[in-house]
Amino acid sequence: MIGNRFEPSHRPLLIRNARPVGFEKTPTGAIDILIGQDGTITEVSTGIAADGNAEILDAKGAFVSPGWTDIHTHVWYGGTDISLKPEQCGAHHGVTTMVDAGSAGEANFHGLRELMIEPAIENVYAFLNIGSIGLVACNRVTELADMRSIDIDRIAACVEANRDVIVGLKVRASAVISGGWDLVPVKLAKKLGRVLKLPIMVHVGEPPPLYDDILAILGEGDIVTHCFNGKVGGSILEDEDLYELVVAAAERGVVLDVGHGGASFSFDVAKAALSKGLTPQTISTDLHNRSMDGAVWDMGTTMSKLLSLGMEFEDVIRASTTTPRKAIGLDHTGLLGIGKPAEFTIFELENSTLEVKDSKGISSRLDQVFEPRHAILGARAVDAHRYQPAPDVALDNCPHCGWALP
Repeated sequence: MIGNRFEPSHRPLLIRNARPVGFEKTPTGAIDILIGQDGTITEVSTGIAADGNAEILDAKGAFVSPGWTDIHTHVWYGGTDISLKPEQCGAHHGVTTMVDAGSAGEANFHGLRELMIEPAIENVYAFLNIGSIGLVACNRVTELADMRSIDIDRIAACVEANRDVIVGLKVRASAVISGGWDLVPVKLAKKLGRVLKLPIMVHVGEPPPLYDDILAILGEGDIVTHCFNGKVGGSILEDEDLYELVVAAAERGVVLDVGHGGASFSFDVAKAALSKGLTPQTISTDLHNRSMDGAVWDMGTTMSKLLSLGMEFEDVIRASTTTPRKAIGLDHTGLLGIGKPAEFTIFELENSTLEVKDSKGISSRLDQVFEPRHAILGARAVDAHRYQPAPDVALDNCPHCGWALP
């Protein structure tokens, strides 16, 4: 698997006066970080002398964390009817690494790679959809109609040809996707995951299959996305037995991923889980072209929602940086070490009265928001800001998936 794909810069970059947070060994107080032209860290200290050739970025006391990492996006723009471009989800909003969550299957993955992943300034990876066509016409043409939708040999060949960017397999386990197949697609995905030595990410939604039964199939490193959905029959708030199964799954190493999306995150469910000590391991957006201007907006806003519901600041940072990196097999330790590729997000935590909504349309006020200022990609500093749609944007979305109704 590849690491950071940053192009060399014509100048070193010196970041001054940044407060580190979220690193394995976090220095106390503000620090300076010198990044060489090759994009690797050359010095971390205070009062680093400025090289006359270096670009200087004064963080002005803002936080610096490992780069924000969003492991559930849809960025196969033009290849599906719901995808965004990587730059709409990425560095300009503080995200340095993102993962496309199953937009492409084996039949069209080459397009996602060549047209989206390789040209992006961010690090972009992918979960390969086990349905050959992926989300070409999402929810209008299902990727899991029957066994003809899945070509096991071609999935294996696609993974082997793209090991550097494919980080797992994606399966949508929901009645609106798989009809009467119930658990068959999840079992097939898990089998392929074992054979190919990859985790699987499972979309949980309206049953069948039951969220309960899906958890029994998953093992350490597998990912449940939309873990705090509020759908009838799939909500851990309404079913104490399911809640206990989710707790047990987390204890054995199953990764609970937020995967906000247009229809898959409930304030009530998340608040209840957090109050009982059940914390998501990873925070992600499920950004696509209907959720972006709907309930989600961007990564910083999603992080702010979890903070407002009672998740600790440090836990929010870890769930948005190092833990998702670990979940997809990327380097996640020693990220301030000399010689490591520089990948950071510089941000502030600002007081706020911002009104936001969950996927069920429930409003809440944020007292604090994560405001990205710069994404650091090697020796390149990209100006960043939080995204917020125009107030008159209104979308007519499917109540099941949050995507556009036909």
